[in-house]
Amino acid sequence: MANPDLEPAMILWLAIEFATKSDLRLLRTLVSRHRNILRNDLVFRILLTHLPESLESSKYVPFIEDIVSGKIIDDSEDTIILDSIKGINPAEVQKRVKKLHLLPLRWKDAPSDILDDHLVMFLIHRALRVDENTGLLSEVPTLLAPFLSYSSYLRTWTISTILPLLRLNYEYHSGTQPILTIREFEALDDVKGTKYLLSKTGKDSSTSGEENQSVGRDLRGLTGPWLYGDNRWKRRKVQDNSTEHFQAAASLEKAGIINHKYAGWELVFAWVTAEAGISWTTAVKAIEQWDGPGDVDLGGFEDGTEWLDEEDQRHLEQRYAKAALATAYLIPESSIEALEGVHRILSRILTLLDMDKMPTLEAAAAILTPIPTFEESYLYRKNAKHLRNNHLEEKNTLTNPNESSINLIKALLVSAYLLTRGGEGCTVKRAGELALLQDEHEQMMAFRGLISSFGHRSGSDDRFWIKMRNELLWLRDWGAEEFEGTVDPSQGRGVFGRIHKESIEVEAFKLLLVNARYTLARSIYETPAEKPIPEEYLQHAIFTAAENAYDNATNPNKSRGGVKKCDEILNAFPDTIKGHPRAQELRNLIRVTDEIGRYSLVLKQGQPFKPVSLRVNLDPLSILNKILEQNDKSYTQINDFVRMAREMAEAGLTIPIPDGYPTTPDLKLKIAEKRVISMCIDMALAEDDFETAYSYVVTRLKAVGRQAHTRMPELERRNTGCIGQRPPRPIDDWSWRAALQAGKYRKNSRTTRATHLGNTSGNPEIRHLQQRMDCLAQALRLAPRDTLQEVLNAYRRCEEELETMIKEEAEQEEAWDEKADDKNMPGGYAATPARKYSNARTPRRNKNEEAPVSFFDLSKESVTRAQTGLSALSMFRGKSQRAETMSESHNVPKQAEVPGPPADLTRSSNGRTSLRKRDQLRNAAVGTLAGGIGWLINAPPVNANATSSERGSVHSRNSSGSTSRSHEVPAVEDSKQEDEEITWDDEDAW
Repeated sequence: MANPDLEPAMILWLAIEFATKSDLRLLRTLVSRHRNILRNDLVFRILLTHLPESLESSKYVPFIEDIVSGKIIDDSEDTIILDSIKGINPAEVQKRVKKLHLLPLRWKDAPSDILDDHLVMFLIHRALRVDENTGLLSEVPTLLAPFLSYSSYLRTWTISTILPLLRLNYEYHSGTQPILTIREFEALDDVKGTKYLLSKTGKDSSTSGEENQSVGRDLRGLTGPWLYGDNRWKRRKVQDNSTEHFQAAASLEKAGIINHKYAGWELVFAWVTAEAGISWTTAVKAIEQWDGPGDVDLGGFEDGTEWLDEEDQRHLEQRYAKAALATAYLIPESSIEALEGVHRILSRILTLLDMDKMPTLEAAAAILTPIPTFEESYLYRKNAKHLRNNHLEEKNTLTNPNESSINLIKALLVSAYLLTRGGEGCTVKRAGELALLQDEHEQMMAFRGLISSFGHRSGSDDRFWIKMRNELLWLRDWGAEEFEGTVDPSQGRGVFGRIHKESIEVEAFKLLLVNARYTLARSIYETPAEKPIPEEYLQHAIFTAAENAYDNATNPNKSRGGVKKCDEILNAFPDTIKGHPRAQELRNLIRVTDEIGRYSLVLKQGQPFKPVSLRVNLDPLSILNKILEQNDKSYTQINDFVRMAREMAEAGLTIPIPDGYPTTPDLKLKIAEKRVISMCIDMALAEDDFETAYSYVVTRLKAVGRQAHTRMPELERRNTGCIGQRPPRPIDDWSWRAALQAGKYRKNSRTTRATHLGNTSGNPEIRHLQQRMDCLAQALRLAPRDTLQEVLNAYRRCEEELETMIKEEAEQEEAWDEKADDKNMPGGYAATPARKYSNARTPRRNKNEEAPVSFFDLSKESVTRAQTGLSALSMFRGKSQRAETMSESHNVPKQAEVPGPPADLTRSSNGRTSLRKRDQLRNAAVGTLAGGIGWLINAPPVNANATSSERGSVHSRNSSGSTSRSHEVPAVEDSKQEDEEITWDDEDAW
């Protein structure tokens, strides 16, 4: 039933009341009956102001559709109830209506180009109020969807604003981040908007199974719709005035890529490249799951028309490919997984550019396809800066999607894969720096790292090592040798381009040796007619590998471990190292190491002996001394130790030689032998085995010791006599010390007893003193001049002890003889007067005082010669013997003639009498030297009444004709004495 008599104010009042109560049925009736009053714009304002925002959109959208279409029909059966206005004065209603404040359709910052479109203004404003007042953003698409075909602006706004915000907050990443209202989201500039939409991309672990596709989904369903439509840029241009957006736009404009139609996409590309350094898996998935700006999901709101024209599409595809290449360079992880991700990116780029597909990384590394020659602008040192920054700039030739850049990144990818698989982690960017900068130091570091990682792979077969060698050579020049017209074959263009090919071959050869592939190494490097490397390089590599194997050995046994490998390496290439001195040195080193391994040996701090200790020790002979100390009775194996010492010298080990002496092999051998003999003597004395020490002194030292070695070094002869000049060190400072220590040794309860006496005295004490004197005589023979006093003092003390013992023994024998005379025998007879018993054993007694000749009675020449050493004393012995003969002829009674030569003298086959060498040395050293320089050893002064000649005669007689039977020297003819002068070994130089 119609109510035609209603005033306009009352109609308006009723419309507001029906809208407030959400009574859309009566509102429809009221609008249909009073269309002249309730126009569309007024109805929209009433709905916008009084229709509750919480009301479901589906309940009032049909009503709006009917209003817009003009098909709203009056239902006569509906009756409008006027109870709410009964009794109210129309004037009062009019007054109330005037006080009503209906919201305008236009909102703040509404675009000017839609101000005349009431429906669009209402829908957008209604959507804003629903979102702000209730947060029911999910009701907005239901409100807008029926009217998208009505306005392109509304469609664009729905797709670019409502759809990404709805998906982000309610579908893709619900409850994971702060929810923005439509107004807040629209206020975001491009940088903040991109960051907000992609803030959870690749990081939402709740997606679990869908996570693999979530990155592409976000780019396709969030950024794609957000960047949809041209008029979006008109809105952004009006609204965006933040400093950050201005700076971002300025940077894009400076880079030459600014175009407000593309700026949003450039920011998305920049996000992808930046994500490569943060989470490379996300960046790889972005390229792999998203085909670029043309791949968008508009949620079914699109109208089927292409929103990007052909030119824009082509431009954005190129930019997308450039971003993908930049992403490949920016992945920072050096792992096989990361490189496989780069391979997936490259495969997408090849598909996008319609180029031939790339095989898998493993297949590409096996094929090692030669890389075609690049333009000069690519392999340019200055291009290395493009690897670090400005990846999206047009001038960056490395990321421009073309054939040359694709070939370059293929080569870098395979190079990085080979390095990483070999154990030297490498990224594509790192490989690019090695190839572009061509820094020899950096390349060598990477090369050494790769070589070391191939260290010990003995389980691999020959095919593996052949492949390894091919890979190393390919990394140098990327197969450029297969292309004709190479500019500089001596320098490669790959990641090892600055490393000489011979160096790579040498290291590959060493790897074969380290992994015991000797047969393969010979077939490649020794037997071919055209050898890959020169023979001297090969020899050096063999010796280096052998030394490394030796140095890494832990067991000195040559049949095990590193020493065995060292020996095998030397034996594997007989033709190459034949006759080389270093080969013989290493073989000697192996032998001496094996011999040392037979003994128990622990170095300092409880460290067991390792072969490398021999090579690094500045004095390897000291190791032999430790063996002698740690192995009881080992000094008895002196031949073995002498052999080891000689082998050390022949192995090229360090043998300390005093400064100023030439380092010759012969000198090193002699020094090594002397030191070891001295060590054995010292160790025998330390273990109280004097007999062994004595035998070494009188046999070994006599064989190797020479007077000139210690007494007159060559430097001493050339001494200029400067006061500040330091005297030269003796060459042999061990032999005389060992002999001196043996001469100073005194028997004790632990001393090893002699097993045989030979022709020496039966008295063990006298025999021991005689042996000590022999040792001291040897020390006198070897000692330097400035140490003679010490040796002489020891010799004098020993001689005094010997004379005392001999006298005591003689007295005991005389007492025994007297006790055993016939007259003391029971039942014996008295002595016959005409017969007197003369005891031949009674020694001759000299009643004259025994004293040395005064030093001042000797000639000036004898003093000078005596100071230079014992080698000059032979001249004095002849003089003293002639003086002794004259003294005997004047002073000795006729009846005291000696019946025969004593035990110390022997007669040769021609009847000549000879004196033992030991007694010659003793007589010369003590008889003559002690008489000539007796004042040095505190001898008592001579009788003042005696003449100089008499004193000399007496001293000569007393010295050479002592009471000791073993030291008696009878007077002989001058002619014989001349022939018996002491002779010295004449080796003045080594």
